[in-house]
Order: sequence, then structure tokens, then C-alpha cells
Amino acid sequence: MPELLAPAGDLERLKIALLYGADAVYIGGKDYSLRANAKNFSLEEIKEATAFAHSLGKKVYVTVNIVFHDSNLFNLDTYLAKLKAYQVDAVIVSDIIAVKMALEAGLEVILSTQASTLNYRAIKFWQKLGVKRFVLGREATREDIIKIKKETGASLECFIHGAMCTSISGKCILSNFCTGRDSNRGGCAQICRWVFETDSIPFTFMSKDLNMVEYLEDMIQIGVDSFKVEGRMRSVYYIATVIKCYRELIDGIINHTLTEEDKEYYHHVLDRVANRDTKPQFYHKFPTADESYFNDRIEVSNQDFLALVVGYDSKRKLLEIEERNYFKVGDVVEFIGPNFTTFTYTIKDVLDEDGASIEVARHPKEKLYLPLDISLPAFSMMRLKIFDKK
Repeated sequence: MPELLAPAGDLERLKIALLYGADAVYIGGKDYSLRANAKNFSLEEIKEATAFAHSLGKKVYVTVNIVFHDSNLFNLDTYLAKLKAYQVDAVIVSDIIAVKMALEAGLEVILSTQASTLNYRAIKFWQKLGVKRFVLGREATREDIIKIKKETGASLECFIHGAMCTSISGKCILSNFCTGRDSNRGGCAQICRWVFETDSIPFTFMSKDLNMVEYLEDMIQIGVDSFKVEGRMRSVYYIATVIKCYRELIDGIINHTLTEEDKEYYHHVLDRVANRDTKPQFYHKFPTADESYFNDRIEVSNQDFLALVVGYDSKRKLLEIEERNYFKVGDVVEFIGPNFTTFTYTIKDVLDEDGASIEVARHPKEKLYLPLDISLPAFSMMRLKIFDKK
């Protein structure tokens, strides 16, 4: 069974990712991480996150994957020692000196995609140093993966969903050049998302997002050990939806129950939750113009996520929710969550905190109540009904 690995930008998203079916999460600390603009984790939060994951029999990997200048190495040895004491399951590293220091601290090391690893000889070099798992560059083809697995037997981690980098993995200097923010030290300004004005039309050179639904079964068969989802800065709804979809896809493949109709459904849900088109990118062929945006694009965030479940009043049979987007009496919605099958619900009544019925919910973060005969676990979500699964 391959591992399903989820991103988590903070403690809430970590809990949601694990509850919705991830086997492991990767997180960043306040320092040494490439997503400096994410909320990220203090050392105490890393300790809490690891304890929570381990209570579920799941894992936590901490990113220490910047390219280190001498100034960045200050206190790294102390930081790594604390991660070891907190029993994190591995660190994700790209710089060779950080790899050496992490191994000396007794930590398991996963080589980051920032190392741009795309051939088996490089894998063998890192294996001699003691690295056990490798996040291949997003540019790895099916043939690359097969060759690397055959020649090295290494544990391989591959991205299956989320944003692509226009540059070769780990080699981008556009942000530094244009803004002075070093993408290889956590400051990426996402220059490849910018729109450049020309004499005639707006110009972009942005990759469409990655989506490997059609190739999951093949990736399992050729020996990919960990399926990685990108998105430490994504929303709680995005994390919950994407992880739930891939959990059910992987389980369906393993149990030989996945149908073409199932895949169509998951494609539809995944397309709705993102604001960019998705493609398999490098896996089956070299990307063409169809895999990128060159003449501007439209990115519209949907309003499907309506509320987060926060509790249940069993005496009054009322579901307590925290509103996130506008909804009203008469709307047909659905509930998704951990350990239950997604189901449809028609809103017949909405109660405010004083118990008064209201017709329309229009205040994000407001606590409201819905009549419901069954209790749903915390972190369940209510969304617009978007597609009928056949």
C-alpha cells in the first residue's frame, strides 16, 4: 500500500489531513523551510503535531529544505536535536551539509525535490551517505521512475497533485532576480504566476497544476512508495477534499473496486476545488503548450465550502456549524468528513445562537445550528452539492 502524504501549513490543517485519510503529513518550522509565507509550526507545535499523528499511527515529516548560506546554519544543530527529541519521523532536506547534520543527529532523511533528483546514479550517491527516501523532481517521467527503482531499490516519493514549478525543481532564480526574494530560501514571489504586458496581449508562462488520477494505478504497479500532494498554503477545505479524494481512489485501486465512473466523479470534485486547470504533466509525455498558460488565464475561487462542523447537541439533535460562505434555507448541500460516506442534505431550517430561525446565513465565522438526526465528527464540512456520483 503506497503512503498518501499531505501538506499541512498549521496545526488545524495537519489534523484535517490526517483525519481525512493521509498516512503522513509534511510540515515546515518557522525556520529552514521553503514556504516562509505559510503560518508554519513553532517547535512546541511540532511536538504537539507529532504526538497527535503518532496517536493515530501516522507520521510527521519536517521540511528543512532551504539552500543554506552560512548565515542560515546558525542553530541548525540545536534545531535538529529538538526534532529528534520530539520523535519526528523524518526531515526533508536538500542541502548536502544539512543532510549530513541531520543524519549525525540520528534523524531519518528524505531528499527533497529541491535536489532535482532525476537519475539513479544520483540516488546511489545519496544512498551511500545514508539517505533512504527520495522525492523525485516533478520532471521525472514514468521511464525515469522505473529505471531508478530497478537500479537502486530506493523508497520513492512522487508528487501526484498540486502546483507545478515552471523552472526545473529546485533551480529557480526568477524570484531572486526580479524581487530580491530568494525562492531557494523560502521567499518565492511566484514570478511564474505574474502577467507580463506585451505590445499586443498579456503573456504568462505558468504551468497548469498536476493531477495524476489517471495514472495512480500505474504508479502503484511500478513501485512508487509515497504519493505526495502539494499545498502547505492551501485552505482547510482544499486539503480535506483533495486528501479524501485520493484516499478513496487509492483504496479503490487496492481493493479492485474503482470504476471509470468513480474516476469521473473524483476528477470533477478535484477540478472544482482548485482554481487552475490540471494535467498529468511529465509522467507520460513531455509537456506541450496544452500543459501551460501563455495568454493569461482566469482563476476563480469557488464558494462551495459553506461551513465547518464544530459539534453536536445530542439532546436537541442539532449540528453546530461555523459558517464559511453564504447559504440559505432550501439549498441542497452535502456533508463530507472522516470515516463516513458523503451524503446529501436539504436545508430546511437554520438556527442562530439564540435559537431563532433564519432564512439566510450571510456572516462568515458565525455559529449556527442545523437539525440533523446523526452526529458528525468535528472537522466535517458542509459544501454545495456539486456532482452526482453514478
